[in-house]
Amino acid sequence: MEEINLKELFDYFKSKILWIFITIILVVGIGNVLTTISRIPMYRSSTTIVLVSDNKGDYNSNEIQLNKSLVGTYSEIIKSRTVLNEVISNLGLSYSAEEISDNITVTAVENTEIIKITVADADNKQAAKIANEIASVFMTEIQKFYKLNNVSVIDKAESNNKSFNVNYIKDNLIYILVATVLSGSVIFIRYYFDTTIKTSEEIENKLGLTVLGVVPMVERD
Repeated sequence: MEEINLKELFDYFKSKILWIFITIILVVGIGNVLTTISRIPMYRSSTTIVLVSDNKGDYNSNEIQLNKSLVGTYSEIIKSRTVLNEVISNLGLSYSAEEISDNITVTAVENTEIIKITVADADNKQAAKIANEIASVFMTEIQKFYKLNNVSVIDKAESNNKSFNVNYIKDNLIYILVATVLSGSVIFIRYYFDTTIKTSEEIENKLGLTVLGVVPMVERD
């Protein structure tokens, strides 16, 4: 394996620095165009509800245990077609229940009686409307199903202006890294397999020969 002269390699990279910058600019530009075309910004909004006592008296341990056992059941009801179809009707949405269900995340906060409803949508204001309407419809349906009035809203959903699936800073850092590695690899390969002699100094250093003279290049008129 041919020994690599690090100083010579460094000088070679310095001579190609312009090409590295051009590659970075091209990759970043193409990457951002593709991101803009192929990726639709999505926004999340969340509302939280809590299971409370259905009685006006003290909230005893039996009710606490009952509500904790109902958290899982309530989480499934939230994503049911009955609830989602009512939400679609109330808001006049063009989505199907399945489409909305795919963009809903229902999580039960561990060891609590709190349920978090998160909705993702391309329209940040609509995401908040859907989340709040789901909570409202769900509370009405629970009264029909269980004859209980034990759900209250803690925090209503608000529109979020920051998309969760597009991060231009992170994407551009990745593009810069990819472009740097790609251009660096190409330059190194070209350097490693380039066996041509470019200067008289290379003849003396690599071949151990003494250069007696150099024929200058003369441009024709």
